[in-house]
Amino acid sequence: QVQLVEFGGGFVQAGGSLRLSCVVSGRTSSSVIMGWFRQVPGKERQFVGSTRWLGGTPYYDDSVKGRFTISRDNAKKTLFLEMNNLEPEDTGVYSCRAQVGVNYYWGQGTQVTVSS
Repeated sequence: QVQLVEFGGGFVQAGGSLRLSCVVSGRTSSSVIMGWFRQVPGKERQFVGSTRWLGGTPYYDDSVKGRFTISRDNAKKTLFLEMNNLEPEDTGVYSCRAQVGVNYYWGQGTQVTVSS
C-alpha cells in the first residue's frame, strides 16, 4: 500500500511560480514510477510528467516541458513539481500517482489556479 498527500497548490498570476509537494508513505522502491497529473472539470485527466522513484531522467508532457521540473527528496519521501512561467491553461487539480507494478495509487489532489 502507498499513501500520497499533495501540498502547495494556490492562486498565482500568469508568469508566476508554484512548487507542489507529494509526500509518500508506505512501500517505495526503485521500480515505483511517480507521476504528476492535472484535471480540469469536464475534461480528462492530463499527464504532466513522471520519474522513477530512485533515479532516472524525468519525462514531461510537451505542454510543460521547459517550464516544469520534477524532483525527489528520497530521504523525506517527497516528490516535487516545480512550476515556472505558469499560464492560465495550467489551471487544474494536480495529483500525484504512484505506479507499483500493476497497481496505481493517487493522492487527493491540490488546486492550482493561474489568472491572466
